[in-house]
Amino acid sequence: MNIEKVVPFFAVKDMATSLAFYTEGLGFELQNKWVDDGKVRWCHLQHGGAGLMLQEFRTEGHDSKQFSANKGEGVSLFFFCDDAVAYYKELETRGVAASEPSVGNGMWVTHIHDPDGYELSFESSTDVAEETKLSEMG
Repeated sequence: MNIEKVVPFFAVKDMATSLAFYTEGLGFELQNKWVDDGKVRWCHLQHGGAGLMLQEFRTEGHDSKQFSANKGEGVSLFFFCDDAVAYYKELETRGVAASEPSVGNGMWVTHIHDPDGYELSFESSTDVAEETKLSEMG
């Protein structure tokens, strides 16, 4: 058996809000979707080699699920990219509130929380000194 990739699956409160965040805000592309009663209930998103699946579950009926308001608490994904600082600057132009990039473990890192509280971190290798913040780069 050869495992090729893993694609995280997130339960979301409001699919329209999450789709806008991931596609318009972060630049993911919609690869596949399931539409039920005229509403997108599940989708597969892709950005380069990184994929995510999102699903908005019904709150009533045989296939319903109940989640706490803080379902993203404790869940973190780390996306390794060519240039986290450039991606941070791109996110700024799209109005996405990401943390100021700083260096940790030899990586530039910027963090974002999605509408459901999932933590997304974007990292790229650097030889800049540990704990340097982007604003200190002059």
